[in-house]
Amino acid sequence: MEFPKVLLDKISHYLIDRSETISIAESVTSGFLQLAFSEMPDAEKFFNGGMTAYTANEKIKHLDIHPEEAEAENCVSKNITETMVLNAAKIFDTDWAIATTGYATPVPESGGEIFAHFAISYQGDIILSDRIDLHPLTNPLAAKHYFMEFILGCLRCEVKRNFPALAMKG
Repeated sequence: MEFPKVLLDKISHYLIDRSETISIAESVTSGFLQLAFSEMPDAEKFFNGGMTAYTANEKIKHLDIHPEEAEAENCVSKNITETMVLNAAKIFDTDWAIATTGYATPVPESGGEIFAHFAISYQGDIILSDRIDLHPLTNPLAAKHYFMEFILGCLRCEVKRNFPALAMKG
């Protein structure tokens, strides 16, 4: 699998330069984001860790998702993703966190759609929460890879947007 090296290098540089840390809680991306972070230069300086909580039971157990909400939403919603991101930051004690949940294959529970909810938090606040929609014929592996790259691009933009001094550096 290929990763967007320039993007990974920029994120790594920004986080190291600021002495900030990041963690990840993912479901639909199945560990792709954690793998991408492990490929970044000097990852041990800023990547505290992550978890892949694929089932509702694991999201309830490890990420403090409310059981009734998990059941009502099949554990896939904007609110669930936002809860995941805030709890990942707490669990791993990080400045930044990313969370994902969704569907990489069209199933009845998704209404036949392929999509991902994702959220990015910084210092306990959600700074971005959105949804990515893909064509229902998208290959599941390609969908996960696309979600990962899109989210990493958003992270880089958020770091630059929220910190103008970094935007001037490129």
